[in-house]
Amino acid sequence: MASHTDNDRLDELIDEAIVDAYGEDEQLSGFHVMIEDNLALPFETDVLGVQVTVTGIALLVGAGIVAVCKRGKHRQAIGILDLPLPDPPPAGAEWIEAFRRWAG
Repeated sequence: MASHTDNDRLDELIDEAIVDAYGEDEQLSGFHVMIEDNLALPFETDVLGVQVTVTGIALLVGAGIVAVCKRGKHRQAIGILDLPLPDPPPAGAEWIEAFRRWAG
């Protein structure tokens, strides 16, 4: 469970992501930019028991913010909130947690 201090930090990140955004679409775009700019890429993680490399972050119409995952010649977009993060998580993963708190 997140501590009060952790939640305060997430609230600060949320405020930073949506500071100039009007409406949900612009707020989503703000989170996309912050995650894309701050999440250390590439990184490896397991999706359904298969190791993949997260190579990018994208904002897709109808799907929202997704992680672009690659394994061999295959690529798959996975919703950023559905992406299992490795332990320890990559630098910048707190932006995903801030987005999760905002989207909740």
